[in-house]
Amino acid sequence: MRIEKDFIGEKKIPKHALYGIHSVRAFENFPFESSFFIEWYKAVGITKLAVYQTYKKFKKAIEQKYKNQKLPLNFIADEIIDALIESSKEIAKGQYFDNFIIPAIQGGAGTSINLAVNEIITNVSLLKIGRQIGDYKIIDPIEHANIFQSTNDVIPTSLRVAILLLLNDLEENINKLRFQIEIVEKQSSNSLRIAYTQMQEAVPSSYGKLFSAYNDALSRDWWRVSKCFERIKVVNLGGSAVGTSITVPRFFLMTVVQELQEITNLPVTRGENLSDTTANLDSFVEIHAILKAHAVNLEKMVSDLRLLSSDFVKTKEIEIPKKQVGSSIMPSKVNPVIPEFVISAAHKIYSNDVLITSLSAQSCLDLNAYIPTIGNAIIESLKLLISANKTLLNNLFKDIIINSNVSISRLYSSPVIATALLPYIGYNKSAELSKEMINSGIDVFNANQKLKFIDKNKLSQILSADNLLKSGYSIEDII
Repeated sequence: MRIEKDFIGEKKIPKHALYGIHSVRAFENFPFESSFFIEWYKAVGITKLAVYQTYKKFKKAIEQKYKNQKLPLNFIADEIIDALIESSKEIAKGQYFDNFIIPAIQGGAGTSINLAVNEIITNVSLLKIGRQIGDYKIIDPIEHANIFQSTNDVIPTSLRVAILLLLNDLEENINKLRFQIEIVEKQSSNSLRIAYTQMQEAVPSSYGKLFSAYNDALSRDWWRVSKCFERIKVVNLGGSAVGTSITVPRFFLMTVVQELQEITNLPVTRGENLSDTTANLDSFVEIHAILKAHAVNLEKMVSDLRLLSSDFVKTKEIEIPKKQVGSSIMPSKVNPVIPEFVISAAHKIYSNDVLITSLSAQSCLDLNAYIPTIGNAIIESLKLLISANKTLLNNLFKDIIINSNVSISRLYSSPVIATALLPYIGYNKSAELSKEMINSGIDVFNANQKLKFIDKNKLSQILSADNLLKSGYSIEDII
């Protein structure tokens, strides 16, 4: 064991642990085992990399400008800065995550996150220069690893970096799913079906129309997600504790976000009012509302498919892929596990939305103390949506089956088909035709043969897919 100190007291730390006293205190203070997302951990590494590389440029610029003057500045040695840079690069790749013992749900506005990463960076850097873990006289977790930083600018900035990277992934996966649904839409464009309103048979439609509705909803989702980049790209790095940039050199303030942009190739930009960017989290509320809207569209879509493919309908018009055994006691039972997963994910996102909204409103004066919980919820929602899109693509829509013969037979046997005849024979005769279909248990063609309301060839033409699916009718159609 080794002994580490802070102004509160001392703690025993495992000798080879890369974490330190601040991590242990957080671990003890927040004993609930809520897993911190590695994406945010990596983003903290990326943010600190930008800080250290900017510091190196700052040091070089000052030394060149004042090379013949003695300045009241104690710069960090190049060997240490280089070690910090290399260590932060490794954290940006997810290394040493097993030494990050901080839970997701915590108090302190993210101070525990920042200090824990500082400790890991410091101890990894010490090993790189041939020193022992915990030798903080050489490299200090605050004096060196936290140079020109505050929790209150590093943690929100790194959260935005993590969100931007995940938004890229989500946008790509929405598009992949949309393209696959478009394939199904084209394949089923003339597959006639009964449309339903309020779970009752309504009018003739097609599976192409149904899937086109899903496709357009996803197109809107993709467009809205693309707009999230604008809302979330503004960062407060360099703003220090409350956005006033206290203790931060102006050179650093003007340069560090550009450095972050170059490292990440993300459209991050420094906020014009860093006090606003630090204190107000309404942009998180806004983008999560967009994520919630996407979850709503996914839930509606899979709820439809779960219903249409259910055993309530013995002869199925739609069959979704059989993915796993559905019971430990009922042989041959298969459940709609993919729709169920997506619905469960959607409802978790809805609950996250309430949490994000309420805790974002808890911003008090110059800072929001709950950004760890808010950030964890946003990342969880993003990862759930990415997973939902992936599984829908690979485990549902690629192998969905539409039995067109079943659906068209069911349509022609349904009394609702008579609605299509209103322009030709009027409401009353259409109603009589429907009644004959119900009373005799026959399809529309046989009912019309009995009642002789319309020429059979004309009827076939009227009830063809091409005619039923076109938008409206013209006078020429009914002459």
